[in-house]
Amino acid sequence: MPLLDLRGLVPFPGGDAGNATDSIINGVHFNKTALNYWNYTLYSNNTISNNSKCYIIFDQYKPVFMSNGSWVNATTCYVPVFGIKQRGSLGVAFGALFGISIMFTLMNLKKHGQQFLQEDKRFRIVGRRWQWYWMLFAATCGIISCFTSVDVDRDYLPELPIILQSFFFMLTLNGLLGAVWEGTRHWGSWQERQIVDRDPYTLRQDDTRSKYEFYLPLVFYFFNWLNFFMVIPRSWTAIQKQRSPEQTAAIAEPAATDARFKVGAIFATIAWGIIVYSLQLSMHYYRPHQRGLWSSFDNFLKHCPTKLFLGIMVSGIRVAYALASAWVWDINLLNMEVAPGWPYGLGYAPVLLIFIIFNIFGFIDDNEDRIIIKQRRERGRTFDAELGIKYKPNWWSKMNGNYKHAMTPDERLRAMVEEVPPRQSREENRGVTDAVERSMLDI
Repeated sequence: MPLLDLRGLVPFPGGDAGNATDSIINGVHFNKTALNYWNYTLYSNNTISNNSKCYIIFDQYKPVFMSNGSWVNATTCYVPVFGIKQRGSLGVAFGALFGISIMFTLMNLKKHGQQFLQEDKRFRIVGRRWQWYWMLFAATCGIISCFTSVDVDRDYLPELPIILQSFFFMLTLNGLLGAVWEGTRHWGSWQERQIVDRDPYTLRQDDTRSKYEFYLPLVFYFFNWLNFFMVIPRSWTAIQKQRSPEQTAAIAEPAATDARFKVGAIFATIAWGIIVYSLQLSMHYYRPHQRGLWSSFDNFLKHCPTKLFLGIMVSGIRVAYALASAWVWDINLLNMEVAPGWPYGLGYAPVLLIFIIFNIFGFIDDNEDRIIIKQRRERGRTFDAELGIKYKPNWWSKMNGNYKHAMTPDERLRAMVEEVPPRQSREENRGVTDAVERSMLDI
């Protein structure tokens, strides 16, 4: 039996008395002989279809079927006929918030991505931009996923919108994990950069720490890619087979909770665990630490960055929801009848909350190049104080007629040329040389 038949077959109702070929459906007379000839079947969800064409036939939808197989005043099954429900309303609200977050993310990308110092091969400028790139990717996927939920509510039979919402919803997890990972990894790189800027020879490049920092990104992106590979490249058509309870239980539910979704959620959990481990390593190598359980806990509270702690905890909620929904169909976003509180409260809300946290701290924190410049100035003042060097204030040079600081570069160059004594002629130089030689002979 074709998959479409799982909606539940219904026999054609009777028509006028004495006419065996007449059938009255929703107040409209149909010729059963012509319907059977063109392989049309009536289904329990008030649709009539021959597996290539499907039309709704209830309430005000009263199509007329001609004996040649054509339809008049017919409405296809895959059009929006309902109003927006709670799922679509929440989708519009969250989609708008994702769009607003993109504006703030771009502002932070410009602020923290600007370069004020010469780039070092050890600390590439793109390293502090990747966090914002991943946030833009995840926000874009969130916008598409949320706005397509409107058509999920409005369509009479599920089709492409439920696939689009589910597809881009799954992609937000990869973007979210990438953003949290890059924020955590770069925080460790930022601590290393400040140490190296004070003393370039403090941290070796062939020790255990450097090996961890080289291999951990590879391991994280490997598992994040495995999650993508297990979840995204697949046939999504089975998700739209939710046109009756029987069809949902036989096709859509097994497809949404199959082994690939389960394994993909496990890979996402491993990637999240690598982020936690990376933060622990960065704190171990770049922050003071003491032995003992209570000392370690106290040290964590003192030195762990608030934004990373909140980001990791909130992203853990999203990963936990991915794990739970891979086993429990009733809370899965792919379920047409799911209570909206599950996917929006545990799926979209954590992503949006992390965007808010990272953007707020992005506005609070200063550009790293500017911080390095300030630190260098402070160290310069400290070294000058230790050596007893004191610089005169700006007004001192003006009081003494020194206006070089107020000159343009061209004026300063002319002043330097004027200070050079004029070149003496050969005769004058020879005279000076002879005078020196005579004085030496007299001695």
